[in-house]
Amino acid sequence: MEQQAYSIGVKGKKWGDAEKAQWFNAQSIKRSYQDEVVSKILALKDRFDVEQYGALSYDAKRYPLFAVKTHNWDANKATILVTGGVHGYETSGVQGAIRFIETQAANYSDKFNILVTPCISPWGYETINRWNPKAIDPNRSFYADSSAEESAALIKLLAELGVEMFAHIDLHETTDTDNSEFRPALAARDAVEHTNWNIPDGFYLVGDTINPQDEFQTAMIKSVEQVTHIAPADDSGKLIGVDLAQFGVINYATKALGLCAGVTDAKYVTTTEVYPDSPLSDDENCIVAQVAAITGGLDYLLTL
Repeated sequence: MEQQAYSIGVKGKKWGDAEKAQWFNAQSIKRSYQDEVVSKILALKDRFDVEQYGALSYDAKRYPLFAVKTHNWDANKATILVTGGVHGYETSGVQGAIRFIETQAANYSDKFNILVTPCISPWGYETINRWNPKAIDPNRSFYADSSAEESAALIKLLAELGVEMFAHIDLHETTDTDNSEFRPALAARDAVEHTNWNIPDGFYLVGDTINPQDEFQTAMIKSVEQVTHIAPADDSGKLIGVDLAQFGVINYATKALGLCAGVTDAKYVTTTEVYPDSPLSDDENCIVAQVAAITGGLDYLLTL
């Protein structure tokens, strides 16, 4: 696939403030964070500790940030972090995190402390965007003094919590709009060429290159394949241009790339990727797959 031209900017020239403003002005609200996310989170208050850990400056009233914790945290229990909606447009990451809390989190609360941030990028959720309003990708911005306030808010929450994470599961999607919109926009913004346009048909995981924890990843894949299909490798034996570590799993340098999966020093880390545009899947199936990934990982950790 040839790299597509993009409607904003000049080919070969990085965007400045004017181009970023033009991009922002082209965005619009397409769905409701309050109705689809906040209402579900607040409904959990009778069973979990629901805390607001910040709000986005773009519209603090419209975009509060919430964390959900299991009751009765115990320093003797390992702590699990589940994050969703780092890329707001990746719907099942958000809804999968909420569904996990609604249906499964309590089943593990006697063994683990569990912290879930279901929607890190609510503006991105409403506008169905990968970036924030400043044309910054929050999932490349998990570093000290982050330029993305979505990322900075989570970093601050974790620092104030002061708890060592045992595992971190970050919920994502790979969609057809990655090719039709988001990669062309990225190429235009940064004045770069993209050569890989393969979108895997199915679920896969992204582990940490430095700390892959293969058995943990395997357990999650085995759990997910009970509810949906796992992405096969492409003709070159890769997924999104990266060599397979095992069936359905590739590895990234999570900390070096500023990924959410690298935000803690957790021993067990993964990023889920579902493909909602597959003819073999649908929105509900993607949500169920996210939950199966989390429970598969937690069930494995219980065996250690």
